[in-house]
Amino acid sequence: MSPNAANTEQVTLYNVAAHLPKMAEQQPHMRAVVFPTGRDKEGRVSYSHYTYQQLNQTCDKIAHGLESVGIRRGTKTVLMVKPSLDFFALTFALFKVGAVPVMIDPGMGIKRMLHCLRTTEAEGFVGIPLAQALRVLSPVILPGAFKTIKSVVTVGRRLFWGGATLQNFLDQPWKPYDMATTQPEEMAAILFTTGSTGPAKGVVYTHGIFNAQVEYMRSRFGFGPGDIDLPTFPLFALFAPALGMTAIIPDMDPTKPAEVDPTKIAEAIENQGVTTMFGSPALLNRVGRYGEAHQMSFPSVRRVITAGAPVAHDNLERFRGLIAEEGQIFTPYGATESLPVAAIESREILEDTREQSAQGKGICVGKSLDGVTMRVIKISDDPIPEWSDDLQVDQGKVGEIIVQGPVVTRRYYNLPEATQLAKIQDGDNFWHRMGDVGWLDEQGRMWFYGRKKHRVETADGPMFTVPCEAIFNQHPKVYRSALVGLGNAPNQKPVIIVELEPEHASTNKDQLFAELKELSQKHDHTRSIDLFMTHPSFPVDIRHNAKIFREKLTVWASKQLGSAA
Repeated sequence: MSPNAANTEQVTLYNVAAHLPKMAEQQPHMRAVVFPTGRDKEGRVSYSHYTYQQLNQTCDKIAHGLESVGIRRGTKTVLMVKPSLDFFALTFALFKVGAVPVMIDPGMGIKRMLHCLRTTEAEGFVGIPLAQALRVLSPVILPGAFKTIKSVVTVGRRLFWGGATLQNFLDQPWKPYDMATTQPEEMAAILFTTGSTGPAKGVVYTHGIFNAQVEYMRSRFGFGPGDIDLPTFPLFALFAPALGMTAIIPDMDPTKPAEVDPTKIAEAIENQGVTTMFGSPALLNRVGRYGEAHQMSFPSVRRVITAGAPVAHDNLERFRGLIAEEGQIFTPYGATESLPVAAIESREILEDTREQSAQGKGICVGKSLDGVTMRVIKISDDPIPEWSDDLQVDQGKVGEIIVQGPVVTRRYYNLPEATQLAKIQDGDNFWHRMGDVGWLDEQGRMWFYGRKKHRVETADGPMFTVPCEAIFNQHPKVYRSALVGLGNAPNQKPVIIVELEPEHASTNKDQLFAELKELSQKHDHTRSIDLFMTHPSFPVDIRHNAKIFREKLTVWASKQLGSAA
């Protein structure tokens, strides 16, 4: 018996991996994960899969193997494996062991990625050959990034480095594994933020938080056994086995959802009868435009989750036209540090809140989920050590959004200053500062105004991105816009930068700017904006390709105007 084993009842309650053997017992021959492996001579997709029984037994083999090489309960373990059957098996095996997977977006660039790795001080490393080569060569790029690594497992062919291989584990005969009896507050994983408004930070997830997320996915959004899920972001794929769904891994580069081949997404939906899916707004936009242009429909799809950035109304409307008539599209609100905390369905947006958003009232992200509390406080860039009632602003006033609840993480890993800046102690509990601004309406719905760091501080007061950009996004030639501030606060100059729809890329700029100026004069909150620029393609985050890097646009605009002068 594994030294981790102690109490079967505790395992059932707490370890997030405990969902897997339960599902393997209830539906052993149901497909758990399906992965595209290639195409036949007719161009048809070939698929491989694990049933729930196969996945659970494979995880047991890997868990025994991990322990044999020193990856045990509490071992922080970097996982650098592409979306695949192996990714699922390794992740749940690490959870079974009680090890702590460290998940980093590979698209953030080598130096930023190695910096993230160095901050975690991981002891285990599981990766494909390319990742192992990077580990071996890292002293040349960023010394010390892997100095704490003691246990190494290669997924694929082992070359000039040591350690075990995944195949070594899989070649062993199967025997049950007694998973770690982890507790709700025990560290389960370290997930990194996108770094859209600063350096990427490692967020500490506990088993209790993961289980709370699974329960929200079941109770609020209706996911469960029988669903065929298409998760186009790898970490969302991990909810599928915990909920008894079948996960269809899409044929795409997960770091480039805005460039996805829409024919492959449509193909997966039609081949597998997908009923639920997750997609960033950028992916939905690309697939939705393609589907509309080719008069496609996806009648099997009953539920869509889209998150990562605000979703344009025409994007929602377009995709609604593709799925089942009774289908729902949810736009949950949250962040890596707290997800989900609120949600709203597309019908409420399109039929109720859309017009207010178009007039610059912000984007409605809905009411808080059961057990989650949202509040709005005075905007501050300084730490707030302790909660005080006088921090709150009146209902309807714009301020900084804070949240409290079972899915809210308590700290960043090895970053005490960042933790202090993001958390407010409230007795035995705490509040997380979302880094966003917004306001609460009389129904308890939150209206998102944008990132706190993206506000423009002018002599006449602060200007916020979402309400201002909403005005200019209504222009038929504008794909999206970005408000940035030039100069120093509190005397910044507001500038609107627009990215045009592809078919209007060569439009007359003087005429366009005159029309945008006319729009600005119709609304009090944009009347001071009289400087406009066009940009060929906005820089965006690597995770969802939807969050606009306004800091980069600010630097770009300053250079452009400086050279023009």
